[in-house]
Amino acid sequence: MDFNMKKLASDAGIFFTRAVQFTEEKFGQAEKTELDAHFENLLARADSTKNWTEKILRQTEVLLQPNPSEWTGTGPGARAGSWWRRLAGARVEEFLYEKLDRKVPSRVTNGELLAQYMTEAAGELGPTTPYGKTLIKVAEAEKRLGAAERDFIHTASINFLTPLRNFLEGDWKTISKERRLLQNRRLDLDACKARLKKAKAAEAKATLWNDEVDKSEQELRVAQTEFDRQAEVTRLLLEGISSTHVNHLRCLHEFVESQTTYYAQCYRHMLDLQKQLGRFPGTFVGTTEPASPPLSSTSPTTTAATMPVEPSVAGLAPPGEAALCLEEVAPPASGTRKARVLYDYEAADSSELALLADELITVYSLPGMDPDWLIGERGNKKGKVPVTYLELLS
Repeated sequence: MDFNMKKLASDAGIFFTRAVQFTEEKFGQAEKTELDAHFENLLARADSTKNWTEKILRQTEVLLQPNPSEWTGTGPGARAGSWWRRLAGARVEEFLYEKLDRKVPSRVTNGELLAQYMTEAAGELGPTTPYGKTLIKVAEAEKRLGAAERDFIHTASINFLTPLRNFLEGDWKTISKERRLLQNRRLDLDACKARLKKAKAAEAKATLWNDEVDKSEQELRVAQTEFDRQAEVTRLLLEGISSTHVNHLRCLHEFVESQTTYYAQCYRHMLDLQKQLGRFPGTFVGTTEPASPPLSSTSPTTTAATMPVEPSVAGLAPPGEAALCLEEVAPPASGTRKARVLYDYEAADSSELALLADELITVYSLPGMDPDWLIGERGNKKGKVPVTYLELLS
């Protein structure tokens, strides 16, 4: 019991001494041991790494698991608070399943939920009606999009979020702990320097302080040794931040790869859906007016620079007129142009020409054609091709 009381008293004395030293430094009443410039640069670099890792981690989680219904308020504080509440809830759930030795169940994605609503709506409004059939087709595509999103979230969480989180919850906590120890060792060192300075000043006035000077010098040597040892440990940990950057760089590449795969899957699913919807009859309930052709994102004379949007109306002739026979089509007198294919294209019917990315074909337009389409020729094959899949060459 006496030992514990003495230890508590000793700890309290050390804490008080450090507090006094720290306060006097703040008011400029005590000298402070400064770290060298290299060490200060290591500290600043580590702090920047930690701060940006937190921000990137936080925003990536928002990107992967958006939940607008929980975003109460309009300011950054409200959004940050909502994010932390959502993250805390997810962590608690993961912790409980981990303790129960069970796998965390997959959450329904927004796309899958939308697919469910559309399917139920089609069942109630009539699955055989044009609207019901379209709802079902779109629901199937949204379900595939949701599955792709789930795979992306899972891959990104493992390959990107987990390493960032491990750094913040592991390496950074160790660095922070050693930095606090270094701060304490520095305060102890400077307190010893201050005591020795006072002892030498008193020694100059009276010869009775020789023992006090010797004691202060011994304490200073011990404090200097402990400070130097702790500074070396902390420096090695701070220099390890470079390895952290290399690891995060690799994780960033993997994140980009998974995101690229995800968007490519989404593009294929939507392109397939667009083809299916383009083959549906264009007559809607309650009107006999033909459907208006969609606006084209590019004109026949503009180089395609973005993801192609496949036109849903692909006739060679205006509505009501007979389609031109491809065998009878001849290049116009004004000549033809060369075009490079940007993306693979699967022909929807025998009137279209299938395309392979990077191949060169000959193209030309005919009077009355839909501006989103051209006639393409490759060898002895001929057919309609979408303009947005081409880069027209001079």
